Amino acid sequence: MRDPANLPALLQSFFTTRLMTQRKVSPHTIASYRDTFRLLLQFAQKRLRKAPSQLGLDDLDASLIGAFLEDLENRRHNGARSRNLRLTAIRSFFRYASLEAPAHSGIIQRVLAIPNQRQRRALVGFPTRPEIEALLDPEGTPPNRTKWLGRRDHAFLLTAVQTGLRLSEMTAWRHEDVTLGAGAHVRCRGKGRKERCTPLAKPTVAVLKHWIREPGREDSKTLFPSTRGGPLSADGVQHLLARHVAQARKNCASLRKKRVSPHVLRHAAAMELLQAGVDRAVIALWLGHESVETTQIYLDADLALKEQALAKTNPVKGAPKRYQPDDELLAFLKQL
Repeated sequence: MRDPANLPALLQSFFTTRLMTQRKVSPHTIASYRDTFRLLLQFAQKRLRKAPSQLGLDDLDASLIGAFLEDLENRRHNGARSRNLRLTAIRSFFRYASLEAPAHSGIIQRVLAIPNQRQRRALVGFPTRPEIEALLDPEGTPPNRTKWLGRRDHAFLLTAVQTGLRLSEMTAWRHEDVTLGAGAHVRCRGKGRKERCTPLAKPTVAVLKHWIREPGREDSKTLFPSTRGGPLSADGVQHLLARHVAQARKNCASLRKKRVSPHVLRHAAAMELLQAGVDRAVIALWLGHESVETTQIYLDADLALKEQALAKTNPVKGAPKRYQPDDELLAFLKQL
């Protein structure tokens, strides 16, 4: 019979039974949780001088977890966001451990009580409409549509800006996921394995119709294949976007001050919807947000929307007044 306090067996069961079999989490989640526990076990090995396979559940108490989180900040220079993501993985394991090893509930509850670190939330960055047009402009700037790569990149970037899909959702697209007839839309599977459909605008439909007729590579099922025929990798998308942004900056000075990533293109789609007057709840559904509150970040970042609200108000009247310095003798007495 398995000892419930046996950490190696409990951790293996957590990954194979809880995450993979029962919850069927994504490979990205598995990789993130795996890296967290590799770092934690290496830290515990140095601190306790015990091999990871010899550790017990009691060894991972709240003081050790707290020291591990501090080490992430001080030695690895992780920010609050990274620190909190590691803590999320640890909490998930300890919630599982509370069911498998209830006799250790005291230690488990103290670990679960470790709070997240408050983090500074910057305003969302997004490219404006002129900047998007500069990125997609076929005249003088890439994507160069006379070449296969240019046509692929243009179709990919246009679809990304219009749909606001996540990078992982777009690179997983296959031809059967796209409907270009009446009610044109694209189907994808997002976070939490939730499927959703996103409508396509007429210009995007026209570009995709021409793109689908292109001679395919080795894997014709992939909508936006790499030069080798397989799906584009995350690094591949980062590279192609960086190349086109660098070229677009030559004709658009405002782009030189902005960092444009694939996720920033998602922000651009959200801001287009918001500025068009689309309700926040609809935007949350469009983007696949778990909560409407997640969409609040776009309201915070939209200065134009706030300026429109200011224009509808009746400002409090105030008159400027010139500064008059005190008399020299009174100023001397004030300083005493």
